[in-house]
Amino acid sequence: MGQNNYQGALQKPLGSGFDAASTASDVIKGIDLSGKVAIVTGGNAGIGLETTKVLAAAGATVIVAARDLEKARRNLQGIPNVELGKIDFMDPSSIDAFAQAFIETGRPLHLLINNAGIMWVPLRRDSRGIESQLATNYLGQFQLTARLWPALKSADGARIINVSSLGHQMAPFNFDDPNFLHREYETLQAYGQSKTASNLFALELDNIGKAFNVRSFALHPGSIYGTELGREASLELFQQMGFMDAEGNLLPEVAASLKSVEQGAATTVWCATSRMLDDIGGVYCEDTDVAELAPDNEGGQRGVKLHSLDEANAKKLWKWSEQITGISWNV
Repeated sequence: MGQNNYQGALQKPLGSGFDAASTASDVIKGIDLSGKVAIVTGGNAGIGLETTKVLAAAGATVIVAARDLEKARRNLQGIPNVELGKIDFMDPSSIDAFAQAFIETGRPLHLLINNAGIMWVPLRRDSRGIESQLATNYLGQFQLTARLWPALKSADGARIINVSSLGHQMAPFNFDDPNFLHREYETLQAYGQSKTASNLFALELDNIGKAFNVRSFALHPGSIYGTELGREASLELFQQMGFMDAEGNLLPEVAASLKSVEQGAATTVWCATSRMLDDIGGVYCEDTDVAELAPDNEGGQRGVKLHSLDEANAKKLWKWSEQITGISWNV
């Protein structure tokens, strides 16, 4: 069944022919998705909306899972081949309801794009006491994918795409205190561990799923101009991150590095559709190719850290996730 990506064994660029400047429309050229069914969480805004547009234009039926249905209807108006369903990742019952509604249609699911996420928010918890970035950016992915598993298996060639982030470099997963019950809340640490968890999930899910022709990927879309993700972050936080000067102006070198929304959706679409990935999975991608490993002893602007590709951590996280969600995942 091919090699797995534990400890980053497969983290080498493939020479995709695309780069950081490529757009989702560039990546999809020549690809026909007629007859394919995709679910895109958060597919009504930002790079999720661009992903929805591009997949639908290529012929796929795209089900958009959104929290705010009124906003979603406005943003999706005029896009063909799109259906809409309600989901709120802070409400586990809504995840189950969305998934059950899809399963009852009897359709296979060829693409699951776990795109929805939040970033750099104040401390909030869901009804289970789970910190909100962990609940939204990771546990929601785990629960939704588990509930949709029968439809993914029946597709005979499904892909699961977790939109992660370079932010995973900020923090490993803290198994001792993932919900900040016994340590001071730090939003960057919370964000980082949620994205590390998303990477570990893609890693272990691919190792399990490849026997059923289901492959999984995680990716960093890039730092993107024009999304709503950072709307709750303070000026001080942006300055701490090195994005803004003392007056609140975006630093020129930061502005020059930002991607457009069209460029930001490219790696998602590449992971979902590239034939180069037919026989590989569990990898972390960026700039429309498989990413390189990042040095463990320093932060950087590229690559994937080994702490988010560790076999023991991936298996431990899977068990923890089953316990927290109450899901015994019968693969």
